[in-house]
Order: sequence, then C-alpha cells, then structure tokens
Amino acid sequence: MFEGLTGRLGEIFDRLRKRGALSEEDVNAALREVRVALLEADVALPAVKAFVAGVKEKAIGQEVLRGINPGQMVVKIVHDHLVELLGGASEGVDLNAAPPVPILMLGLQGSGKTTTSAKIALRLKTREKKKVLMASLDVRRPAAQEQLKVLGEQVGVATLPIVPGQTPVQIARRAMETGRLEGYDVVLLDTAGRLAIDDELMNEVVEIRDATKPVESLLVVDAMTGQDAVTVATNFNERVGITGIVMTRIDGDARGGAALSMRHVTGKPIKLLGTGEKTDALETFHPDRIAGRILGMGDVVSLVEKAAETIDREEAEKLARKMEKGGFDLDDMLSQMRQIKKMGGMGGLMGMLPGVGKIKEQLKNANVDEKMIARQEAIILSMTKKERRKPEVLNASRRRRIALGSGTTVADVNRLIKQYQDMSDMMRKMKKLGQKGLMRQGISALLPKGRR
Repeated sequence: MFEGLTGRLGEIFDRLRKRGALSEEDVNAALREVRVALLEADVALPAVKAFVAGVKEKAIGQEVLRGINPGQMVVKIVHDHLVELLGGASEGVDLNAAPPVPILMLGLQGSGKTTTSAKIALRLKTREKKKVLMASLDVRRPAAQEQLKVLGEQVGVATLPIVPGQTPVQIARRAMETGRLEGYDVVLLDTAGRLAIDDELMNEVVEIRDATKPVESLLVVDAMTGQDAVTVATNFNERVGITGIVMTRIDGDARGGAALSMRHVTGKPIKLLGTGEKTDALETFHPDRIAGRILGMGDVVSLVEKAAETIDREEAEKLARKMEKGGFDLDDMLSQMRQIKKMGGMGGLMGMLPGVGKIKEQLKNANVDEKMIARQEAIILSMTKKERRKPEVLNASRRRRIALGSGTTVADVNRLIKQYQDMSDMMRKMKKLGQKGLMRQGISALLPKGRR
C-alpha cells in the first residue's frame, strides 16, 4: 500500500533536502506537488485540503526557513500531519465491558467480512486469551453460515450451531444467550452484506444492533475500492453508527487513498488492516508507523514484532549454536527460507526497511524474484538427507537429477549451492575471528577480498 505515493513524496522531499535554505516559494511549490500526489493517490479532496493547509501553516514558519536542515524539518512536519490525518494514536478492539462482549461485524458483500471475523476471533484467542464464539447472521447468501463454521474449525474457534428458519435477530439473541450460559468472553456477530447499501440492509443491521447493544461495531471495507470504501463508511456511520474500521486487501492497493481519507471523512478510527488471505494476516493499525512507511522511513518496529511472532525461538537458538561451531548445512538454509516466507516474503520484509523505496527500481532491474525462495525450497527438498547434510557430494549428475526433480534448471541448482557456500564461508570466518576480532575488524572482514 502507498507505493505510488511513497515514490512521489520521496522525489519531492529529496529535492528539498538538497537545498541549503528554503524560501517561502520553495515550500509552496513543494506543497503544490504534495497536493497533486495525494489526489493521484485517491485521497478525498477535503482531507487533502485540510492536510496541505495544516502543513503550510507550520512549514512557512521562521523555525523551518532558518533551520539548520530546513528540508528535514519540512519532512518532520509532513510526518506529524500524516499521523494526525491517519488518526493520531492506534486504537485496538475495545473489550472493556462485562462478558460476553458483543462485536458487530458490518460491511458489503465481497469486502471480506466473514474471513475478517475469523481473523479477529483468532487474534482475540491467541493474543488476548479470550474464549470467543462466532455466529453468522447471514440467512440470505447460500452457505454463508457454513462458511463461518468451516473458518471456525480452521482457527479453532467455536461457532453457533446452525438452526434453519431463524431470522438474523433471533440468531443474534441466541448467540448472546449461548455466550452468557457457556462462559464466552466475546461474541462475534457476522451480519449479512449486500452488493450495495439499501434500506432493507440498514434496517436489519439497526434491529440487530438494538437487540445486542454491541460494544464494537466494526465496518469491514475493501481498500481496493478506493473512495467507494469511504462512501460506504460514511453511510454506515450515519445510518447505524460504527466504532471502527477494518481495511482488507491493503496488500493489493498501491495508492492507499482510502486509508488516508477514512479518519478525516468519517471521524472513526481504522483499527485493523487485513494484509493477506491467511487467517493470521491481520495487523493493528498504527498511524505513526504507517506515516513512516509512506515517507520511506520504514517500519522497523512492526518488522521486529513480526519477527518475534513468527520466528521459532528454539529453532533460532539451535541454529545459533550450530553457527558458533561453524556447522551450517542445507537443512539450516531451508529453515531460514521458511522463516522469511512466514514473515511475508522478501517483498513484505523490504517494505518495512527504511529507504528501500529508493532502491526498488534497482531491485527490479536486478531481477529479485519473489518466487525465488519457493524454487530454492523445491531444490533443497529434491535432495537426499545425505546431500543436504554434506553438499560437497553434489557432483554434476546429482545436480542434474535435483534440477529435474524440482522442476528447475542446473543453473538454478548451481546458484543455490554457490549461495550456500558463500554463507558457509562467512560462518567459518565469524567463528575464526571470534567476537573480539569481529568488533575490531568490522563486517568488511567477512566479505570476499574483491568486495571489501
């Protein structure tokens, strides 16, 4: 998300940083470009006007124009206003009520509401240690209740038994009663969607709301629909009243205008982001971190959190011990590849690193292929246990067999083995130098002589 906007803003601010001093006209010219960049990113016009006016008021102050690094100060002002535009502070799902806490899931058909309900249920179960019950109130869409039941089985969360012939309000009341009787902490009520907003949908949702008195009414919107998502949020908020927004498919939206417009237009916070199809692909929305990503500053905090969640500590410690002894085989390399895949692949990781936006073109030209890890995994899995433990036995005929078995070429197998050899050489040098030697000579001591 925000890929196009990040690139445009990066170019604008790079020009500002190169100037020793900034005139008022310099700032005005830059802000005109920022305005165009935001509009091209599909940000709502009222949000763009408010944002540019707020930045201009501070950026033309004397502290910026006469500052030590005025360009950098303008970037900081833009960052602070982006955080404000996105909502200021992150707001989690509110569970501050007597159990069972009712959470109403709202949205149009196709927005990913049912899948998001399962993602939230899994998150509450694993992170908050809550006992969660999910109930589908969708009696119109064929197999909608069955879909939620299947998702519940996948994430290990209970679903309300299906009773044919009940109305959505009757199902909602039965869900709340079951929650009370069986000691559930949270009841997630997945309401029906429509292809478009109509009075029948709104009346049904209002009736369910009045019957269950939800603590949270979360609207699920598809980021790919751009400003239509903002319009949907405005209508639901006016007719039903929402407490927060969950944006799905943000991994497919390169512009991000809906996210930047949502808080300003509706007054309601974005609480969660759906980052993929898997049931654990759900992130807390942090305005400050998102602003950092937009301005190419990266999001190292989220990267560290993701690593803490996905990396197997025992596996990592085991590998560290092997590395200390200078032992590192292709099974270890396979383990590292799988950890990278768990963390969202190279693209997902690099998007969180500071300054990566500037080198994306070089990476494209270098043919950095997201499918490379999958190919390399297939190559290693086509080897015997002996070949993985002792790669030195991989002669030409073995490499041909492995290439055939993995659906790759001998050149691909050779590249992987060269990569492994480079990593092994580095491990051996680390062992030989020791901690003191590494601190004294630096990272350059690990590099091949021609690359120092």
